[in-house]
Amino acid sequence: MLNLLAEISGNLVVAAAALAIPLGIALIGYKACDSVGRNPGASTKILVQSIVAMAFAEAIIFFVIFLA
Repeated sequence: MLNLLAEISGNLVVAAAALAIPLGIALIGYKACDSVGRNPGASTKILVQSIVAMAFAEAIIFFVIFLA
């Protein structure tokens, strides 16, 4: 019974991460577009930092899959 409970809780963690990661990436993209709209001169710096932040956010799902 405990093995089944552990498997279900592990699957819930993976599912929650799989749902949260796209939301985090969408928020990063939204804020990056908003920032470029306010300050077009800083678009290169904003683009680089948003791509790095999206990569870090996407890497979380790999940690969850491998550790769960």
